[in-house]
Amino acid sequence: MAVLSRAEAVFDAVEAAVSSHRGHRLAGAALVSGFLAALLAIELGRRGLLPARLGRLVPDSHLAAIQFAFTLLLVLEVVGLILTLARSISTSVGKQFEVLSLILLRDVFKELAHLEEPVRWPETVPHLPAMGASAVGALVIFVTLGLFYRAQCRKPITQDRGEQTSFIAGKKLIALGLLAAFAGIMARGLAAVLTGGQVPATFESLYTLLIFTDVLLVLLAIRYSSSYHVAFRNSGFAVATVMIRLALIAPPVVGAALGAATAFFALAVTVAYNRFAPLMSGPCEPAATRRP
Repeated sequence: MAVLSRAEAVFDAVEAAVSSHRGHRLAGAALVSGFLAALLAIELGRRGLLPARLGRLVPDSHLAAIQFAFTLLLVLEVVGLILTLARSISTSVGKQFEVLSLILLRDVFKELAHLEEPVRWPETVPHLPAMGASAVGALVIFVTLGLFYRAQCRKPITQDRGEQTSFIAGKKLIALGLLAAFAGIMARGLAAVLTGGQVPATFESLYTLLIFTDVLLVLLAIRYSSSYHVAFRNSGFAVATVMIRLALIAPPVVGAALGAATAFFALAVTVAYNRFAPLMSGPCEPAATRRP
């Protein structure tokens, strides 16, 4: 219990700092500064004004600065995703799809970054299928997420307040472990960039960790509720995480389609759970009445 209490205190401090008005302003300033710094570095590199070692690390296209800015945005969104683990499993799944949709949008700019400046139409044509699929896939996920969040309802896993508190504390401990692991992934990636080594697939590695995290949450939930409906819903969400992980390694067109189909699957699991679980344990509270 002492470990859970300490983990809860640390988690609450981190969440308060990230969610505060000051935290949001710092995050926004970091995004703007990173984007402008990337543009400046690329321009200096194109003019040969950077040291040779640093110049090799900087891309030639200004469009790569957009990809860099989206990567920073994704890092911030991942932190938010990890923090939502303590709120509810369904909310964290929604955040996973939010991150996936932003990854798909970043992939559009990633394809553009491969083009030489000035951009010419003949060179752009081969990239259009991947760019179009990523953009449409992101839009479909965005719309499906709107339905997913509307379908959510608040249904405590247990009626015992003490057990509910213990369950939340356990989720906060898991979230802290995942946050530390993600920080390690980011540090390894930064070291690879600076040393010229192979950069690891950061977000792919994150979703691999999320698969194990989701399974752990399924098992933890069973400790407090042996309901078949709860186990099915949480296991279905874990399957959705697996499919998102596969979408990230699939070819662009296939990955976008798989990501959109997985969002529909998560929505279907939610609707089915809301429709049939109340038959066993009473109606659930609409998400609109839930406190933020």
